This record gives sequence, C-alpha cells and structure tokens, in this order.
Amino acid sequence: MYLKKKFLKLKTVTQAVSMAVVMGVAVQMPSAIADETSCSPFTPLVKGQEDFVYVWTLGVKGLGDESDKLVTVDANPASKSYGKVISKLSVGGRGEAHHMGFTDDRKYMWAGALDSNKIFIFDVATDPSKPKLVKTLNNFVAKSGLVGPHTFYAIPGRMIVAALSNAKDHGGQTGMAIYTNAGEYVSTTMMPTTNGGDGFGYDAAINPNKNAMLTTAFTGWNNYMMDLGKLIKDKDAMKQFGNTTVMWDYKTMKPMKIFNTPGAALEARWSYAPGDNWAVTTTALTSEIYVYKQDDHGEWQQHKVGTIGDPAKIPLPVDISLVSSGKGLWINTFMDGMTRYWDMTDPMHPKETYTKKIGEQVNMVSPSFDGQRVYFTTSLLSNWDMKGKSDDQFLKAYNWDGKDLKLAFEIDFYKEKLGRAHHMKFQARDLKTLQPLQASTANKLNFASNP
Repeated sequence: MYLKKKFLKLKTVTQAVSMAVVMGVAVQMPSAIADETSCSPFTPLVKGQEDFVYVWTLGVKGLGDESDKLVTVDANPASKSYGKVISKLSVGGRGEAHHMGFTDDRKYMWAGALDSNKIFIFDVATDPSKPKLVKTLNNFVAKSGLVGPHTFYAIPGRMIVAALSNAKDHGGQTGMAIYTNAGEYVSTTMMPTTNGGDGFGYDAAINPNKNAMLTTAFTGWNNYMMDLGKLIKDKDAMKQFGNTTVMWDYKTMKPMKIFNTPGAALEARWSYAPGDNWAVTTTALTSEIYVYKQDDHGEWQQHKVGTIGDPAKIPLPVDISLVSSGKGLWINTFMDGMTRYWDMTDPMHPKETYTKKIGEQVNMVSPSFDGQRVYFTTSLLSNWDMKGKSDDQFLKAYNWDGKDLKLAFEIDFYKEKLGRAHHMKFQARDLKTLQPLQASTANKLNFASNP
C-alpha cells in the first residue's frame, strides 16, 4: 500500500498540471529488452527450451554481500538443478542495476547501472552456466556525454546504449550512444528537439525489414534517482517529462516522424511475424495501448487501440512483451501485481482475454520464444519498490497452455539473500543451437558500418 498511497497523493497534488506531465511522474518503468521476443532481431534466438535465466539483480544494504549481481538460474526441467540458483556473480557495490542486452552473436551480455553509470560486459558463451565479468566501462559519461545507461540493443558489430539524460544537467535531453562490441565508443545521436521533438528518450526497438526504429520517451536521470515522496512534491521536477515517440530511418539514424504520445510511452515492441508492419507501446497512468502501423501510402501512423484495466484505479502498466507470432501481448501492471494477456490477432482491435495476480507487485515479463513458458520478476527501482510485506522480490516461472498459467518454480530473492530481482535474459547451454529470427531479417540491412 506504500506506493499506492503515494500515487493517490500524486493524483491530488498534480491536478493543476497537464495530464501529459503527470504520466511521466507516476512510476519509473523499466525498459523493454527483457525476453526472447524482445531481443534485437540481429541476435540469434533460443527458439526451443531455454537452459538458463539470467537475472540482473539490485544489491540491498544489509542483505548478503549487498552488491549488484548477475544471478543464473537453471531453467531446463530435465536438469537436476532445475529451478535453482547455480551461479551468482557480484560486480562490487550498488549502482542501481537496471537493464542488459546481448551482443549480436549472443556471446556477451552488456548490463548497466543507472546510478554509477558503469557498464559491465559478461562472457556468457564460454560457460553459459557461469558467466564471467570480462570488462567494465567506467567512461560512459566522459565518452558519450550522457548519463544513466538504460537500454542495450544489438546491431551487427555494435551496441546501441540508450541513456536517461545528458551529463550537463541530468535532465530530459538525452540520446543514444553507439559502441563496438569490444566496448569502444563510436558516436552519440541526440534525440530530436525540433519538429515536435522534446529531446526525451527511453526505449528503442528496430524492424530491419522496414529500416525503422521506434523510440519512446519518459523522464530524465534527476527524476529517476529522486525519492518518490520528494518527487511528487517538486513542481519543477514534475514538468520534466517527455510525451513523444519517434519513428527513425535506422540506417541513417534520422527521425522520420515524431508523434505526440501523452501518458508516458514506455516499452517499444515490434511484431516480427512475417508480413507484419506494426509496433506497440503502452503508457503509464493513462493505461493506453498505442500501435504504430504503416498506412496504404507507407507512412507510419499512431493509433490508440485499447485501455488497460481501469485507469482511475492507477493499475500502472509496466513491462510488455509480444509473443513470437505477434498474436498476443503480455502486459504487467505494477500496482495490482497482475499480468494481463491481450489477443493481438487484429492489432487495431486488441482484446484482453486473461488476467492473473502474480504477486503484491510485478514488473518484468519474459515469455519463451515458443510461448510455452512465461517468467516474471518484481523490482522497479530500489527507492520506488513497495515497502514491508508488499515488497515482493522473486523470480517466478510458469507454464502457459494458452488458457492458464501454471506455476513451475519460484525463487524468493530476499530469502536467498540475493537482492531485488529486475531484468531477465535467457541463454542456451549450446550456442550452436541458436537460430536467427528469420532467414532474411538479419541480412536485410547491414548496419555493421553504421555510423
């Protein structure tokens, strides 16, 4: 009830502020690149049974070694250690561990810390059951001019790192840094501030077949790192939120169209089903679903297609994930601890068909590529998670038969003295079994020399 009371108070305090601004204040929504169907299309995928789940975990003072860490869980039911933690690799200190992403060959995992601005590169190929920390980038701010490494998205030979803010004022103006897979800085592209752009950034996702990249906007580092109680009382901070989404020509890294998207657009997801030409995002307090689709003339258009739950009750949609067929969308709502499944067979007219309470709070959702298993974790930010008995911190795995979720295993991260369970990624024991998304997709556009 801690956060719910905070948000209800927020609703009263901000009555004089435009609804678009309020949307950005309510909650920090972790970004998108959690599961197999949300990995970069340039990364080979685990299309069958995943062997391991990696959980990027926030350290907690007074708990275990108190450090941020990469936790490895055995996820193969045929294994003797199924559903158990088999490795935990601490990085030293607490830097607000947040998101991670594979390189284009899936041999390395990049993971970021919002507060310390460190980027950790793990070898997850030599022995996928026991990742090794092989490099730490301490110069992200100095090289890129940005702070808060947030989203990690692979392209051939490169890694896009979308950041929360700029290094000058830690406010809303931000951009995307590009690195080589070896960790060498290449360039920075700032978010647009003209033609309707507000300069804010959040998530990024690419459709190679359309040469299109969709980015969303939320809020800057200052607001992410502020105590929630202080934030809702700070009128100036409440004005610092983005309300746009941008469709880019990815090969040139130039904006094609900027959309006004009130309500704080969060994760960007593309349907990669053959023939599909649409992406989806959701908004925070307005609880809206937006679809981006080309019209008959090939121009990208934004459509509001659905409402999640009862916005008056502030369900707060957080992580979302499309199934590999593009015909279903998992949506987690933090405040009620619910997961919701939407039928996206017709993306212009989606329908909610299933709900289940996962915990007192729930954040990330990660379905397997074959859609038969779905995983959930809980943490938003260390300062913003619920308090007391409502502060669930777990990894839960479910089997999904298309009608109901059946619990397969659960790991209590507090009981195991691990910390706050945040971002998830899957891995195979044998990387030779991995497959490209589509035979044509990964080779459709070669970005290896871009920029």
